Amino acid sequence: MPHGSDRHAIVEKTHEPPRPSAWVPLKQPIFRALWIATVFSNIGTWMHDVGASWLMTSLAPSPLMVALVQAATSLPVFFLALPAGALADIADRRRYLIATQLWMLVTAAILGVCTLIGITNAWLLLAFTFALGCGAAMTMPAWAAIAPELVSRDTLPAAITVNGLGMNVSRAIGPALAGVVVAMSGPATVFLLNAVSFLGVLWVLFGWRRIPRKSTLPAERLLGAMRAGLR
Repeated sequence: MPHGSDRHAIVEKTHEPPRPSAWVPLKQPIFRALWIATVFSNIGTWMHDVGASWLMTSLAPSPLMVALVQAATSLPVFFLALPAGALADIADRRRYLIATQLWMLVTAAILGVCTLIGITNAWLLLAFTFALGCGAAMTMPAWAAIAPELVSRDTLPAAITVNGLGMNVSRAIGPALAGVVVAMSGPATVFLLNAVSFLGVLWVLFGWRRIPRKSTLPAERLLGAMRAGLR
């Protein structure tokens, strides 16, 4: 026969509220729309990685140059993580994300057109890939920071899980789809499709009526926010 404390623990366990489903955040219209748009945008990003690497093997068939494609994608995260995080804290995140998405759309479109007309060389490809990497690096902190604004606090862990699932889905689909597109019509089409993939995110962000959060603290400047981040 259980003691009083044991019975009390059993009653507490019985009345413990059920955990929300991992799919609950998708019931929020703005989160669902942004999640779907982000999956397609990330598919385009993974497609670009494959298309750029394939094109580099044609422009400069050197292991070093092919490796530099991945370096051009990854280095911006190393250099821009701190200022990007600071800007995500002090800027209007909706407008900030619109600016970064427009930057990547224009960059991918110009690269696609240059490749289509045959003027892309190895260094131009690296420059555009680096520019796209800069846009992605500037986007990531703000993207993570808007999650609490889209869902309630109790569904935030589920939202983070769903976002991770979307990333893995795009990572699985993007390279495979890029291989098919490159084989059928070449890397220029991959770059142009990547540009198109940003339109969905922009459409959702333009339609998002974000409520600005008022702060009683004085406005923070970029260098001050970076110093705070380092501390």
